[in-house]
Amino acid sequence: MKFLDQAKVFIKSGDGGNGCVAFLREKFVPLGGPSGGDGGRGGDVVVECVDGLNTLIDFRYRQHFKAERGHHGMGKDRTGSRGADAVLRVPVGTQILDDDRETLLVDMTEPGQRVVLARGGDGGFGNSHFKTSTNQAPRRAHPGYPGEERWVWLRLKLIADVGLVGLPNAGKSTFLAAVTRARPKVADYPFTTLHPHLGVALIDDDEMVIADIPGLIEGAHEGAGLGDRFLGHLERCGALLHLVDGSGEDVAGAYRTVRRELESYGAGLENKAEIVALNKVDALSPELRVERLAELAGASGGEVLEVSGASGEGVRVVLRRLYALVRDSRIAAEATPTSQEYVP
Repeated sequence: MKFLDQAKVFIKSGDGGNGCVAFLREKFVPLGGPSGGDGGRGGDVVVECVDGLNTLIDFRYRQHFKAERGHHGMGKDRTGSRGADAVLRVPVGTQILDDDRETLLVDMTEPGQRVVLARGGDGGFGNSHFKTSTNQAPRRAHPGYPGEERWVWLRLKLIADVGLVGLPNAGKSTFLAAVTRARPKVADYPFTTLHPHLGVALIDDDEMVIADIPGLIEGAHEGAGLGDRFLGHLERCGALLHLVDGSGEDVAGAYRTVRRELESYGAGLENKAEIVALNKVDALSPELRVERLAELAGASGGEVLEVSGASGEGVRVVLRRLYALVRDSRIAAEATPTSQEYVP
């Protein structure tokens, strides 16, 4: 299945059905009078959060969602039936944005969550609604009220516990394959990862979801390389694992480059808990390993772990450190009150 994390769609709720002008004329019913029923209410446009999806690819082939119009009223005081709803099924972590791509309408974070994006129009009154003692034969009825319509953006932000960041070819995909059952593409050239991958790591009978995003290069926030559009998938992560290629010539410069891009992107990524690890240490001599560790520690200003996704060295240590940060973030998230749902 192809990965797609952004889509623009048009939504329109159903118009209300028209009211009916009718008079009851039946044998043995001498006092018939007006009998026009009301129109039915138009269908709503509903967004539903479902399990089993991790992409918005379905919205590439269908961009218009229109609910059914309410049925018109009929004689014998019969009210028209309600129009059918139009349902958009989206993966967990999808945000609904207004057409300006900045105003957040609703954040779909729980499976089974349902939110009405556009309410259907009310049905019009039939002529039986207007009968009075002084107006016993009204010949007026109201048309149905129009529904709502608008363009909205769908943006998927994967829900993961840990996000992997680093320059291209830093070994992020190899690390993900080593600790989870995910099988991302691994090759000896940059930008082998073109879209995010998810994997589940097991730690002491608990699970931890890890997200691997395409590598960043200098100027990514200005569109260089693959840009920084995939950084949105890290906004929900509880911790970041910053992998630096130990076989590179300038490990300190590589660390600073990625940190500058995180700060330029904003959205709180620069303040997330981070573990820095020197990767591919199996390819370094003992003397060079000590030298690179010292350079990276000086640039990051903190502890640097040693890891090798290819040989498995230091993998368990890194996972346990990450799990401690993830556990703290989960406790903090449970204590944070949830926001109110969107009401159109």
